[in-house]
Amino acid sequence: MDRKIDKKFWTLKRVGTYGGIALLVFFIVYQFAFTDRRSTLKVEKEKITIAEVKRGEFKEFIPQTGTVEPSRTVYLDAIEGGNIKRVIRESGAMIKKGDPIIEIQNLNREIAVLQQESDLVQSINRSRDTRLGILRNDLEQRQTLAQIDNQLAIFKPQYERQRILLEKRLIAKQDFEKTEADYKYNVDRKKFTYEAYRRDSIGRILNLKDIDLSEDRMKQNLASVRTILDNLIVKAPIDGQLTTAHWEIGQALTQGQRLGQVDILGSYKVRVPIDELYLPRISPGLPAFTSFDGKDYELSITYIYPNITNGRFEVDMNFVNETPQGIRRGQSLRMRIVLGKASEELLLPVGGFYKDTGGNWIFVLDGENKAVRRDIKLGRKSPEYFEVLEGLKPGDKIITSSYENFGNNEVLILN
Repeated sequence: MDRKIDKKFWTLKRVGTYGGIALLVFFIVYQFAFTDRRSTLKVEKEKITIAEVKRGEFKEFIPQTGTVEPSRTVYLDAIEGGNIKRVIRESGAMIKKGDPIIEIQNLNREIAVLQQESDLVQSINRSRDTRLGILRNDLEQRQTLAQIDNQLAIFKPQYERQRILLEKRLIAKQDFEKTEADYKYNVDRKKFTYEAYRRDSIGRILNLKDIDLSEDRMKQNLASVRTILDNLIVKAPIDGQLTTAHWEIGQALTQGQRLGQVDILGSYKVRVPIDELYLPRISPGLPAFTSFDGKDYELSITYIYPNITNGRFEVDMNFVNETPQGIRRGQSLRMRIVLGKASEELLLPVGGFYKDTGGNWIFVLDGENKAVRRDIKLGRKSPEYFEVLEGLKPGDKIITSSYENFGNNEVLILN
């Protein structure tokens, strides 16, 4: 008899079908759950710059260019105007204090000075005549007192003798009365004359004092007037090197015109213009560094000029320990002005990436051939490093070159 054969459910065809469906589902789930779906870009490793994040000393400084100037400069101005009569010292000459440099001719000024001298001399002579008159009057009054004293020296003993003789009735009363009248007259005369002399002496002392003061002032004015002609010769105020424009004989000069300057050699400072943005952080005493002839030198800010011109202000710096040998006035020096004390920080080398990211993110290497975008936070900046606040750790390798060609990709494949 025929036997019914049961048909198998898991046939080879059905196993293959369901297995294929399972593999398809697994692949789809894997793609959604485990595959990196971030945008990727392949980059040639030779065309990028890679640096390492590390801890180190952070010095915040700004690079500036300064100009070498003598530490002390004295300017030459024309005290008197006129025409150049003679050029005695040329620009660049080494001069001593008091050396004549330029002789100026001004005939109108010279005539005016002579007239002033004449008027002052006449005034002084009149003052002297007045003093002589006062002293002569004093002498006459003294002579008068001396004469009175002489008369009293004669009449007093005579008066006393005749008074005794009159009491003894040895002389006539008429003779005694004449002697008595002469004696009392000279006594009263001396009293009145001396009182007048005393009052005149007080006024005389005050007058002589005023005359002396007036005469001293006139002599000072006379000396000052005479120095006006001395000002027609421009002289060196200090020892140093002369710097002037090219002057020609006969050239006109105005009063107060800048003629040149005298620089003290061997001692220099550096004048540095700085952007006004840094004004709140600049103070006297801040250090700066420069290199000259292969050697580093330290400077210190000594003076801050208050005026701001075209968005910049200027400071003066002096060399701290040693002045470079061979520097010259007008020479430019590259400066690094330190804005604060050095501190231990996590440092990220400066690069072109900042222009494209603003310091908000960066590509960090993940292995040897892959770089992943990571958010970071940066702090202060020096010409060499950024201060890292968040997002990186020591030893991280980052791409510091420009990101201009990376687009919005989040992963870079380095090959």
